[in-house]
Amino acid sequence: MVVRASNDGTTMTTIKFSLTRRAMLAASIPALMLVAPALAEKAPAPKVTVDELMAPNALPDIVQGKADAPVTIVEYASMTCSHCAAFHRDVYPILKKDFIETGKVKFILREFPLDPIATAAFMLARALGDDKRDAAVDLLFSQQKNWAFTETPLEGLAGIVKQAGIGQAQFETTLKDAKLQHDIVAVRDRGAQKFGVNATPTFFINGVKFTGEMKGGELDKIIGDAAKDPPAPAK
Repeated sequence: MVVRASNDGTTMTTIKFSLTRRAMLAASIPALMLVAPALAEKAPAPKVTVDELMAPNALPDIVQGKADAPVTIVEYASMTCSHCAAFHRDVYPILKKDFIETGKVKFILREFPLDPIATAAFMLARALGDDKRDAAVDLLFSQQKNWAFTETPLEGLAGIVKQAGIGQAQFETTLKDAKLQHDIVAVRDRGAQKFGVNATPTFFINGVKFTGEMKGGELDKIIGDAAKDPPAPAK
C-alpha cells in the first residue's frame, strides 16, 4: 500500500474513532507525504551526529540492547508499511540474536505513522507501557494483513491488541487520548523536519541514513563498517 498526503503545518485534528465508521480514514490525523520504497538506498545520505539523533523526543525512546553498544540503530517505521513488517518479520529476529543480545548494537524504533490507522496502532502499543511496546509492535507487524489492509481495520486492531491485554474500554479510551496522539505525531514530525525522513522504513546507523527495506546480509556489512568507526563520546 502506498500512502501520499501533504503536511501543510495546520493544527492537528483530534478525532473520535469508531469501530464501524470508515470515514475516519479520511478525516483524522494529518499524515506526511510519504512512499515506502522496496529497497534501501545503496548510497547513504549525509550523516547526522548520534548525539543529535538521540536528543529527547516528545515520547521517550524504548531502547533494546546495551546502553554502551558501539553501534546505534534508529528505525523510523509505520505500522501500515509492508516493508517495515517484512523487516521485523525476516531481519529483526536475526539482528536481535546476533547483534542486540550480544552487546554489539542498541536498537530504537520510532513512530512514523503514514496514516491514521498506523497512528492508532502506535497509540495502542504505547498504551501497554514501555516494557510491552516493542512486543506489541512485533505482534501487530506479524498480523498486519489481518488489520491494516481490511475493510474494518479498527475491528482488526481491537481483536489483536486484546491478545496483549487491551480490552474494549481501554481500546476506546486510548484512541481518544489527544496528548498521546499529539506526541506520536510530534515524533514523526521531528524525524521529517530534523533528519529528513521521508519514507519508511528509514534507518540511522551510527547517524548514517539508509532508506528502504534492509536485507540481512546488507545490514551485517553496514553494522560491521559502523563498528569500525564508532561515534565520538558525548562531551
